[in-house]
Amino acid sequence: MSELAFKSATELAGMIQAKEISALELLEHYLERVERYNPDLNAVIVLDVERARARAKEADAAVARGELWGPLHGVPMTIKESYNIAGLPTTNGRPDMKDNIAEIDALAVTRLKEAGVVIFGKTNVPLNLADFQSYNEVYGTTNSPWDLKRGPGGSSGGSAAALAAGLCGFEAGSDIGGSIRNPSHFCGVFGHKPTWGLLPPRGHALPGLLVQPDLSVIGPLARSAADLEAGVMAMAGPDELDGIGLKLDLPRPRHKKLGDYKVALWMNDAIAPVSKEVQDRVVAVGKTITAAGGMVDYGARPDFDAAEAHGIFRTLLWSAMAARTPDADFEKLLEAAGELSPDDRSGGAQMLRMQTITYHDRYTAHNKRMHLRWAWDAFFHDYDALIAPIMATPAFEHDHSDMGKRKITIDGEERPYWEQLFWAGMAVCSYLPSTVIPTGPNDAGLPIGVQIIGRQYGDLETIGLAKLLEAEGYAFTPPPGYE
Repeated sequence: MSELAFKSATELAGMIQAKEISALELLEHYLERVERYNPDLNAVIVLDVERARARAKEADAAVARGELWGPLHGVPMTIKESYNIAGLPTTNGRPDMKDNIAEIDALAVTRLKEAGVVIFGKTNVPLNLADFQSYNEVYGTTNSPWDLKRGPGGSSGGSAAALAAGLCGFEAGSDIGGSIRNPSHFCGVFGHKPTWGLLPPRGHALPGLLVQPDLSVIGPLARSAADLEAGVMAMAGPDELDGIGLKLDLPRPRHKKLGDYKVALWMNDAIAPVSKEVQDRVVAVGKTITAAGGMVDYGARPDFDAAEAHGIFRTLLWSAMAARTPDADFEKLLEAAGELSPDDRSGGAQMLRMQTITYHDRYTAHNKRMHLRWAWDAFFHDYDALIAPIMATPAFEHDHSDMGKRKITIDGEERPYWEQLFWAGMAVCSYLPSTVIPTGPNDAGLPIGVQIIGRQYGDLETIGLAKLLEAEGYAFTPPPGYE
């Protein structure tokens, strides 16, 4: 039965439609696995069992009538805690929000249900969705199914851990600084950060917030690239306000064969050094494309200064993150920033200044970002994709120390914890899609993923390349011990 747990969502939907298994039987299978494995993982932190069972029974009745709800008909899934589901808590890991019960479903949840899913629980996150690890005072710490001493990544860490351990059929998370892609890399699953604005985030928010935050997106995590496409297409498209004049029309992949692709590799950078084993996986993907007859350029880069681009991203990121903090907390940030010495150039001081910048300064940063977007656009006239790391190392051991003092050890050298935002920010700053594919475990048994970055609205193109690479062996591998 373990093989059933690790099948892709599209395979599971096909089995339900073919009456090889019922949606209710599949749901009970995953609930049994949650009961068995989740105590050690703490990935699924909210259950909604009875409503899920009722929904599964409805899915089975529909199949009996010859009706199909959508491409994910009957598939049991969990979802990141930060999505609103009517009747369930949405806290973002904040103790002060532990009694916040959503009144209506997020728009993405509604659309996933229309695609046929059966949502039976929520998965863990870090405090305020702001860490490469997933722990908080409300729900505790989530562990990686590959090594319980290590974290599954963040902020969609519970999502990736649940998928990898075979506790659900599908997942959805969010990403502003790698929060879909980092956990996908750490847990050995597929993840997709969509083009900004492609998937409407309404309802992926705390009470009263309707504005889509700059940089932030929602998106799918899965055990196959085909599932990513199904999830994107289920959730994508304008909401009611914009849908009056806009429609979804994404370009299909430009190539059907791996040998037709022309890609660039960005394996390492002095701004954020990457371990040799991660670099090797990026190169391995390039060699796979070359062996298929494709073209690989090891030196091509968009026409901008990488350090300057990273500085623009950090400014936009930290100001966007600060914008969604409670008023009282933001007042404290303003007070602290006002007390800074002009000579204080420490990392903490720089972050405070970025968190509290004026609209004029943010507008200036946004204008610089527009130059980056045009540079990327020119780059993708010559190349189909850019393949790069998403993080410098595989998953590291739990570290709940002061964030400002944390380090990551890369090939024996300690580097600043937040330095790794460089790799996440490439796609985020310029609103680009990025798909993470697994490349298999390393010698220590820890997964390594790489990201495929594509042109704006080229979401089906990066996922399409992921499909072709999956067929070449870059596929999900279950962690040992979850049979």
